[in-house]
Amino acid sequence: MQGTSSSVGKSLIVAGLCRLLSQEGYRVAPFKAQNMALNAAVTRDGLEIGRAQAVQAEAAGIEPSVEMNPLLLKPEGDSRCQVVLLGRPLASLPARDYYRDRERFWATIRDSLEQLRSRYEVVLIEGAGSPAEINLREGDLVNMRVALHVQAPVLLVGDIDRGGVFASLLGTMALLQPEERSLVRGLVVNKFRGDVALLGSGLRLLEERAGVPVLGVVPYLHDLRISDEDSAGLETGSKGTAPLDVAVIRLPRIANFDDFDLLGAESGVGLRYVSDPLQLGRPDLVILPGSKSTVSDLQYLRETGLARTILALAHTGTPILGICGGYQMLGERILDPEGVESAQRETAGLGLLPAVTTFATRKRTVRVSARVLGTAGPFGRAVGEEITAYEIHMGSTVHYGEPVFQLREGGETVPDGCLAANGLVMGSYLHGLFENGSLRRALVHWLADRRGIPVPGGDGAVAARDAEYDRLADTLRHHLDLGALLSILGLGG
Repeated sequence: MQGTSSSVGKSLIVAGLCRLLSQEGYRVAPFKAQNMALNAAVTRDGLEIGRAQAVQAEAAGIEPSVEMNPLLLKPEGDSRCQVVLLGRPLASLPARDYYRDRERFWATIRDSLEQLRSRYEVVLIEGAGSPAEINLREGDLVNMRVALHVQAPVLLVGDIDRGGVFASLLGTMALLQPEERSLVRGLVVNKFRGDVALLGSGLRLLEERAGVPVLGVVPYLHDLRISDEDSAGLETGSKGTAPLDVAVIRLPRIANFDDFDLLGAESGVGLRYVSDPLQLGRPDLVILPGSKSTVSDLQYLRETGLARTILALAHTGTPILGICGGYQMLGERILDPEGVESAQRETAGLGLLPAVTTFATRKRTVRVSARVLGTAGPFGRAVGEEITAYEIHMGSTVHYGEPVFQLREGGETVPDGCLAANGLVMGSYLHGLFENGSLRRALVHWLADRRGIPVPGGDGAVAARDAEYDRLADTLRHHLDLGALLSILGLGG
């Protein structure tokens, strides 16, 4: 599955096909050789992969494994990234060094793909960006080189919502090498709004010029509650009409922003991403999310005036919640004695939590089970509840406030998080908190009680993500030529 550019919907189509083929009775798995993303997931054995591949595995009804995304690049700036190989951090490299040396990763990519092919009947391989980036063709690890290696048929996806879909599909085909073009077996027009009959003449001409069939026109799916790996799609703006207003700070290196998808899907909750202090207003809750570059993003908060606005809101009683990097920012100081993140050995935090973070070279990636502690604060109604979550961070935080969770690790218990003395500012390292319905609803009740308004009804958020996978699969089943697709896969028709 390749695209004419980034963000054309490849990841979601792969997720939908994972569910569709699983429904058809096939053992199916996703694969993406190299993923550049700040949304990550943790496998059962504590290895880090791209969130999109974990979502696709969930759609297929299987446990995600590191072979599904052997190479993960996590941007740390405009020209630097952390290289995660087989789930473990390898190095932090300037872009030019990575591109110069990336051939060394090919053997690992090839071996991971072969492991998946030995275990599953169908492997759905996702490309990255566009295979027509001619400046990147040399040293390609994720697009046509992978397809050629296993002689995989290719479907090419274009996004009609952004315009120019016919030119982008035909232009991509024209820029492919003959042996690459021969692998393209079908085109998919994605994110269409309107009457498909209006596309008739264009689709016929597209097929004629491209020399391959259009397998379908997939409609734009509104309010699809499936995690996106790309923060470019995050909507920013001012308060909407929902009774409860939750503002997430849109950091430049925001990570694991899907933490808040299900909270935003709760009945009566309006969740928005804010990058301008003038947009912030007076929300019911401000969330500082995870960050791949905590110190840099903290500096961004200060430069834009967001830090000043957040502090003013906190001092007048607005609740503040920090997750992972956001938790670190809320503390008093951030220490980096080994220069893990930057040349700054000490950075002042926002000072809203009695906590000090020290960065370390070892990265903690683990799934956890935890119990909610305490009697006050945002999760007060969930005290004693057992939850599941995961951690991805470098460094540790020491605090002298009230812990929020008690983690179970082996035979020991470990505290996590910190609640300020006023019960209004809280931080935690745990990602995926709002996957837990009891915690999510506890927060909604608490926010509604503070406002003196009726609690928005129902646990309508998650008429489960599983139903969303089914919805996506049903859409593809209806709008793609399933017989042709199965035939392309060698599965009959």
